Amino acid sequence: MGTESADVAVIGGGVAGMSTAARLQADGYSTVVLEQHHSVGGCAGYYERAGFRFDVGATTLVDFVPEGVGGQLLSAVGFDPPAMAIQDAYDVWLPDRTVTLYRDQADWDAERRRKLGDDRRHLEFYDFIDDLSARLWRLTRTDVRMPIQSVGDLVRNATAVGFRDLPLVRYLRWTMADAMCAHGVDDDRPLRAVVSMLVEDTVHAALDDAPLLNAVLGMTIRRTGLGRATGGMYGFWESFVDQYTDIGGRIETGRTVRSVTGTGGDFRIDSAAGPIHADQVVSTVPVPVTRSLAPTVVGDRLDEYCSMLQAHEGSALVLFLGVPSAEVDGRERTHHQILRAYDEPLGNGNNMFVSVSAPGDDVSAPAGHRAVMLSTHCAVGPWQGLDKATYEEEKAAARERLLAGGRTVYPDLGTDPVVSEMATPVTYEQFTNRPRGAVGGYRQTPANANQGAVPQDVGVEGFYLAGDTTWPGLGTVACVKGSEIAADHVRN
Repeated sequence: MGTESADVAVIGGGVAGMSTAARLQADGYSTVVLEQHHSVGGCAGYYERAGFRFDVGATTLVDFVPEGVGGQLLSAVGFDPPAMAIQDAYDVWLPDRTVTLYRDQADWDAERRRKLGDDRRHLEFYDFIDDLSARLWRLTRTDVRMPIQSVGDLVRNATAVGFRDLPLVRYLRWTMADAMCAHGVDDDRPLRAVVSMLVEDTVHAALDDAPLLNAVLGMTIRRTGLGRATGGMYGFWESFVDQYTDIGGRIETGRTVRSVTGTGGDFRIDSAAGPIHADQVVSTVPVPVTRSLAPTVVGDRLDEYCSMLQAHEGSALVLFLGVPSAEVDGRERTHHQILRAYDEPLGNGNNMFVSVSAPGDDVSAPAGHRAVMLSTHCAVGPWQGLDKATYEEEKAAARERLLAGGRTVYPDLGTDPVVSEMATPVTYEQFTNRPRGAVGGYRQTPANANQGAVPQDVGVEGFYLAGDTTWPGLGTVACVKGSEIAADHVRN
């Protein structure tokens, strides 16, 4: 039996890994993706139970419209997009009002004036965010790279940004709280709650810590188009994998990488299934995992980043429900954010995101049923070292908190479920091998984002990084963008 080989081995089959491999395969490189699970997707993956297919992390794909970052990826690799519905709006349920986040800017402007304030302070804040958002999304679709590591990077970014957007640099050290204070709206409880939830859901940080530029992108993803394929992430990945393998790409699922050794032009990736030799490697698993897999390759280059990231790790609690359609009928929209109490901290079920498969989507759920996912962020520390009885008690309590929140929107939710399964950081550590069950990306702060982020190139020839622990950070759109940068490093 001959030794397996490829021009490029990609470790991890999440959004960053699959996108990087597809770009390079389409450019004529031979690529292989090594994924420890039975299916690809990572933190935008899925699992199957009793005829239901549940999204395990991300439930929507951001900016997969033709001109967007995702659309550019599909165009670059020659893939047809899967059948995907772009959400026109979703609802935010506050304790005393419901706010609809419309994709259409005129509808959203009218809604926020009605529901969140329309005095001079509010209007100036809205204008500030709108202008910043438009500029940042335009830049996201260009060739900006961070952190700046060379004169070449500086020149590249200055060219991409252009003269009219150079003033954005002054906001690199601002947080979202700074912006709200500057406009005098920081004490507006409903507005602060909406902004806090949107920011925490996308950059995983509180307003006092969230870098302004990253937070603005996160809180305005609705304007780029939130897409959900038929069958959710299962449907998306079925289409993507078919097209990737059609152009000669290889995916080795169930193949857990044990170690990476060697140097550029001659790397060896070992697993229980045997070694693979590759000229170059792109690791898209978290930076701490990369360091443990390839200590002789990366040396101490990742040590400082690993220490920094551990202080910013977080995780999630997710309740997966397969229910009769009657339990969730009667609502026009299938995506909701919920805040149960203004005066309680975010996370742990006080706020949550609810995603329901579309009516008639018989790929996500059997006929007459719907798949429902309720998720909230949490810290990893409280879930470490629990004895079995305490863990089960905490898990059951978390389930009840999420279910109670979901019943804000769907009063009969979970009364007669076919599937009811709860995931915690312990679950994610068991099934993803991410240290301490830290999933979904690290909390972004001025210390670890943008110029403080982990670069794709850490100075090892032929060995590059991508994924949610590297710039530009967490989320599907960031991982797609990062794949473009990683692929460029391989080519050059």
